[in-house]
Amino acid sequence: KSSMKESKSSFKQQQNNDQVSPFTYSKLFDPEADWDKDQLGDVLHWIRQLVGLFCGLFCGAVPLVGGIWVLGFLAISSGIIYGYYSLILKVDEEDFGGHGALLQEGLFASLTLFLLCWILGYSLAHF
Repeated sequence: KSSMKESKSSFKQQQNNDQVSPFTYSKLFDPEADWDKDQLGDVLHWIRQLVGLFCGLFCGAVPLVGGIWVLGFLAISSGIIYGYYSLILKVDEEDFGGHGALLQEGLFASLTLFLLCWILGYSLAHF
């Protein structure tokens, strides 16, 4: 039984050592905050999802048609993400895999959400 207690305590100790700093909303606009790669990736992913949702609903409601708006969404979305991590958070992109890795975070999921919201919004509002 004592070996079981020791293994449980060492497991708890290992969990405590492996924990990353907890996420708080004040961290979202703090350039001095310490970011974990997974935390920053999650934040960039969800920001991009919100941009995809709002842009898709806007394009469907206006109504905008044509492939140029897909390129416009990609430019807007990538610009917001780049501005967020480089101008607001001032993170060193090389610590997180470079610009390509950060700009790609959540890209395909947000493009899918954008198209879904655009098509649904357009179809529901104009037919």
